[in-house]
Amino acid sequence: MSTATAPTQPLAKEIALLAMLATLWGASYTFIRIGVETIPPITFIAARTLIAGLLLLAIIKMRGLSLPRDPVIWKRFLIQACINSVIPFTLIAWAEVTVNAGLATILNSTTPIFTFLLTVLITRHEPVTARKLFGVVAGVVGISLIIGLEAFNGLGKELISQVAIVAATISYACAAIFGRGFKGLDPMMPAAGSLLSGAVLLIPLSLVVDQPWTIHPSAHSILALLGLSVFSTALAFVIYFRLIHTLGSVSTTSQAYLRVPIGVGIGVVFLGESLTSTAWIGLVCVIAGVAAMTLPSRKKAAAAAV
Repeated sequence: MSTATAPTQPLAKEIALLAMLATLWGASYTFIRIGVETIPPITFIAARTLIAGLLLLAIIKMRGLSLPRDPVIWKRFLIQACINSVIPFTLIAWAEVTVNAGLATILNSTTPIFTFLLTVLITRHEPVTARKLFGVVAGVVGISLIIGLEAFNGLGKELISQVAIVAATISYACAAIFGRGFKGLDPMMPAAGSLLSGAVLLIPLSLVVDQPWTIHPSAHSILALLGLSVFSTALAFVIYFRLIHTLGSVSTTSQAYLRVPIGVGIGVVFLGESLTSTAWIGLVCVIAGVAAMTLPSRKKAAAAAV
């Protein structure tokens, strides 16, 4: 009896952490939406990367470790920073000045789909299966339903913002492929290194473009910035890297479709947002597509069970 129940308790804990990770990343879009109301996007993201990077650095120090000193590795951290934080974080923050947090969540959840497309076109290390093709088609249909119809109304501000979120999603996909080169490092090292590198790039840009000493952020925006930096970035990274070791990379990426309804729900409850009927259909298509791309096949699941 004890042998049957023993493994389920740790598994239940990991699944709870997976749900927490999906919630933290789902909430990030609401944090951003509130934060950019009174804090310019570049300054907001510069502060996010700096706070989260310093927190992760503190955790690394508490573990008795230190960041690598090899200039070659830091060059890779800098590249990772550009495609995994500087470009996508800023694009999403800029877009959410006009785009609802719920729509941003849906559009940004398609990273696994774009990652697969890029691997097929460039690295060609991913096998093409019928299920993955279905995932690609469903995801593209979902995106088209969300932003495609608006294109007929002209290139408005919201359409351009939605396209910016898709561009950020593609940037995340590039980062996922490039990040495969950090396998020899403790997973927290590229996270902290890239965030700190991103802060180094963004802070001077913030000083020149936004002149942050002239802004007057609201208390809600400051709290949103802290929530995003501490919980949806630093804590989320800690949970993510734990799950990579306990559940594996494939199962951990399943949070991509879990965070969609969570992120949309948070936007509806706390921001009073709503989706059009077309966007709801697009939401279903995106969830189906991302699930098809991230859920392990029966053969892999059986092999993992053994």
